[in-house]
Amino acid sequence: MSDTLTNDRLLRALRRQPVDRTPVWLMRHTGRYLPEYRATRAAAGSFLTHGQESRAGLRGHPAAAAPLPAGCGDPVLGHPHRARRDGPGLYFVEGEGPKFERPIRDESDVAKLAVPDMESELRYVMDAVRVIRRELAGAVPLIGFSGSPWTLACYMVEGGGSDNYGRIKAMAFNRPELLHRLLGVVTDAVIAYLSAQRAAGAQALQVFDTWGGVLSPSMYREFSLPYLQRIARELDRGDGDARTPLILFGKGNAPHLEALAATGTDAVGVDWLVDLSEAARRTGGTVALQGNLDPATLYGSPQAIAREAARVLDDYAAGNGGSREGHVFNLGHGMSPDMDPEHVAALVAAVHAHSAR
Repeated sequence: MSDTLTNDRLLRALRRQPVDRTPVWLMRHTGRYLPEYRATRAAAGSFLTHGQESRAGLRGHPAAAAPLPAGCGDPVLGHPHRARRDGPGLYFVEGEGPKFERPIRDESDVAKLAVPDMESELRYVMDAVRVIRRELAGAVPLIGFSGSPWTLACYMVEGGGSDNYGRIKAMAFNRPELLHRLLGVVTDAVIAYLSAQRAAGAQALQVFDTWGGVLSPSMYREFSLPYLQRIARELDRGDGDARTPLILFGKGNAPHLEALAATGTDAVGVDWLVDLSEAARRTGGTVALQGNLDPATLYGSPQAIAREAARVLDDYAAGNGGSREGHVFNLGHGMSPDMDPEHVAALVAAVHAHSAR
């Protein structure tokens, strides 16, 4: 790619280099709360069609990065409309996330899985990366992403979301070797998926371990952490200023911050249930930190939003020897559809104003 970034704050912060103000981007920033997104999704008729055809999300508030609005490509299953008839059968239900017609339950199910060809079965995702990178024209970096192996396996085994994750935890207790085989295939696919996004033009990469927090510490160390370590170790990200930063985000990952920082990742994203000052002290400046405003803050007034943004920014600096470097401001999890875009604008403005060096 030949475009030159005019705003590289995000990449510099992820490399723990000096910036003129703390960069901010919001998980689901291009997603459900934006009127433009809702309009194009309604026109597309379904989430899958929207993810395969839409270019929504390129416009919005002056944040420091553009997250890829093409999250419906499962890196294990490939293109859902071309999946084998004996495969899991990915589909989506409005407001409920991914579901599977034929969940993974035994050896024969795992044996049917394979890493798809990223430029054929998931060509629509890679084409989206190329198009969006071109249309951004260097204004901000483009972030690619994937679910974590554990989180993807949860959906695949449970058949969708779950209240207690009983099926996959039963597999962990009763057939741990089978679950490890599944997680191994998924990890191979995630590495290939992120590599393909990087080759297509993604300038930073994030892994969402959304359901890692449902695991006990011992189960996390067995069924989530080793596979995140593999991704950080085996994903080719380049060197120096050409290196593509990797962010490992996990909801409920506070007990594991030191282990995550030691994986070789460039940054760790944290939710709002741990103070950033504590996270900074525990990781000791070895990685950048991303987070961690409670998403519900966006239901507050602009004045309350500005107050909370300042608190998060100052809390990070307090744990980082007074320095604001190495911090990417974000929410501690994703946004909700009913959040006011004007409140998002107020948040971005508050972060920029309070963090100016």
